[in-house]
Amino acid sequence: MRNERGGSYSLEHFRHLALGEVSSTNTECLTRARQGEASGLWITAERQTAGRGRRGRAWTSETGNLYASLLLIDPSPPELLSSLPLAVSLAVHGTLRRVLPATAEAVEIKWPNDVLIGRKKSCGILLEAEILPDGRRAVVCGIGINIRHRPETAPYGVTSLQEQGATSSAGEVFTHLFDEMIQILNIWDHGHGVAAVTRLWRSAACGIGTLIRVNLPARSLDGVFVGIDDDGLLILETDNRLHHIAAGDVFLLETE
Repeated sequence: MRNERGGSYSLEHFRHLALGEVSSTNTECLTRARQGEASGLWITAERQTAGRGRRGRAWTSETGNLYASLLLIDPSPPELLSSLPLAVSLAVHGTLRRVLPATAEAVEIKWPNDVLIGRKKSCGILLEAEILPDGRRAVVCGIGINIRHRPETAPYGVTSLQEQGATSSAGEVFTHLFDEMIQILNIWDHGHGVAAVTRLWRSAACGIGTLIRVNLPARSLDGVFVGIDDDGLLILETDNRLHHIAAGDVFLLETE
């Protein structure tokens, strides 16, 4: 398992900067990347004033939740980068399983990287990439976990770790996330371990064999969620036809 220096990822390859209030931990990571920051920087914040989710959606960022972003520089060849969101979701999945009590509802992943507790959204994951002036690719893995707070209004079910009986603080949850991410990045192996990642992802997947709706930019498709292929693409069956989908919003029709 290789990193940029030719060995496996370990503790010394990562650094942690804890901040108070920021606009967004992803923004902070990208700013520092433009200034020459090396790969492996974690930034956490107590609160975000301009947190964001996928497709530019606002992300509620009150004190008491975890807001963390990891900066990776050239983490894989460009053609292998698309599997990184699956790997990040596995790190979050492992983190939640560590801190939740045995009485909590099931922890699952909804494609591609929504980590659910009892089929309710518990966190947000946003990956952003940018080509730096020197030609390197900066990739930021942003993770927000609902610990004490959750959105009051959402188009889907939401929950928090506290509601599920967890007592860990944001700092304690981050300690587990830090460790889980190292393990998963080593399995992912700069994209060369995608087969291992997809196997692990399938074991944690939510809704395989059930009806789902996939909202695409120009249309929506309803069908049976067959699973994911070896490249991490969603496989949807409609009228005996299989669609391999690279990006879209998934809704579980039986629960949402």
